[in-house]
Amino acid sequence: MKMQKGMEEKHSGDRLADRMLQFAADIIRLVVKLPDNPAGKLVTVQILKSGTSSGANYEEARGAESRADFIHKLGIVLKELNETRFWLRLIKISKMLSAKDIDAPLSECEQLCNIIGKSVFTARKNRNK
Repeated sequence: MKMQKGMEEKHSGDRLADRMLQFAADIIRLVVKLPDNPAGKLVTVQILKSGTSSGANYEEARGAESRADFIHKLGIVLKELNETRFWLRLIKISKMLSAKDIDAPLSECEQLCNIIGKSVFTARKNRNK
């Protein structure tokens, strides 16, 4: 990828932060499509919390005070993403939204889970180095 003169390539942490921010925005756009019934309202609250807090917690992890703090905060990010994945899968299998509405955010959530999961694994493995 060629960069324009004077522009630096984004650090992988910055790119991931951008993806997390975009994912949170996608969750916000998704919840407005959920039905206005008791089930829709419950899922809205739950997925809105987990789907937006994962990005905020990732930003916290980036500013961690120690490796242990970093690992702990990344673990929270993974827990929030796993919860979000559950709600997205529930929306899909209960047909609260069409597959067209849910497939892209679900795929992104799964990718983010894999990335963060690998990061937690690597950070734990390198903890004592």
